[in-house]
Amino acid sequence: MTSEAELTTDGTIRSTSPRPNLLRAWWPAAVWICLIAFESTDFFSSQHTGSMLYKLLTRLFGPIDYYEFDIFHHYLRKTGHFLGYGMLSLLLLRGWRATFGRIPELLLRAVLLSWLGTATVAGLDEWHQTYIPSRTGTIWDVLLDSVAGVAFLVVAYLWLRRPNEVALDSR
Repeated sequence: MTSEAELTTDGTIRSTSPRPNLLRAWWPAAVWICLIAFESTDFFSSQHTGSMLYKLLTRLFGPIDYYEFDIFHHYLRKTGHFLGYGMLSLLLLRGWRATFGRIPELLLRAVLLSWLGTATVAGLDEWHQTYIPSRTGTIWDVLLDSVAGVAFLVVAYLWLRRPNEVALDSR
């Protein structure tokens, strides 16, 4: 198995790969955070997205019970939270792994920093929403977003820690 790190004589870990272009490593996470901030505006409030989606669905499928639609819309928005913040956690992990030089011993640190970044963005997003009259910032959404980050990062961590079968077969 090829490693991009080596242990020095004084016990520290040193990267043997060239430093990545950090702008290239981090721009996807930065764009995703900007997208989250844009979605945090009045334009993406439940009232606006609900009325647009209800009109679209009734045009496509005919009359829809508004109560049932409201439940569907609620869960659709929460699913959006989960997927959006899960994706943010992966993009942050991508940036941290590039920053650390993909050193296997630092994977757990990259995962923890990615989760911390996800939880921080979630908290700031909900705090921002408390200042917008058509939005509500809740601790429950911060919790949902943070759990999404944990779920996605656990899967990513397990995936990245799996044995490299190609390297084992080439021995």
